[in-house]
Amino acid sequence: MLRVLVVSDVRLLQEGLSSVLALQEGIDVVEATDVQQAQHRAAELHPDVVIFDATRAESVEHVRDIVASAPSSKVVAFGVKETNDEILALAAAGTAGFVRDSTNGRDLVCVLERVMRDELLCSPRAAASLYRQVATLSQAANAASPTQLLSRRELQIAHLVDQGLTNKQIARQLGIEATTVKNHVHNMCEKLRVHTRGEAVARIRTNLRSVAHSLADPPEEPYAAQATR
Repeated sequence: MLRVLVVSDVRLLQEGLSSVLALQEGIDVVEATDVQQAQHRAAELHPDVVIFDATRAESVEHVRDIVASAPSSKVVAFGVKETNDEILALAAAGTAGFVRDSTNGRDLVCVLERVMRDELLCSPRAAASLYRQVATLSQAANAASPTQLLSRRELQIAHLVDQGLTNKQIARQLGIEATTVKNHVHNMCEKLRVHTRGEAVARIRTNLRSVAHSLADPPEEPYAAQATR
């Protein structure tokens, strides 16, 4: 039985959706509530799916709150017009799927079932829009400078690796454990998508020279955040 929480500030929509879903086999509407109570009720009831009224402009912020308070529940937005901006905003907020404003009761159940199987039922246009957005984000990540990806401590360790120091020597120089250095090197390789410390240093060598003078202090926040101050 699929446990569903219905969320809308419009009483008629609450009652209408609850009535439609109650007629569908395998659906149990645990409650219908308004947006202000949604975060609390989702955290308390732990529904499988939260069907959220996304017809209002401020919907995205409320969706984020629900996703954060009930991470085990899947949030499905309904009343969506399927414009590119709307779909991308809802996806970024953490929704697991959406229901168009023209969807009927049977199709709604189909969407919910697909969502529970980690599938997304959407039009080819919506799929293409999401695909383009993923591609854009990937290109932006690949174009980022290594000094923007690494913390100042990681850059500091990379600078010492470039000087030929071992993990133990770096640990002694910085006054930290060798295992800590090893973890920093591992994280550095993960962020830069390389397999060895030598490859990591090779990627950032051209950037290290310009920031080496600022590495005397080892705060842990990313260098990019410091650079914007």
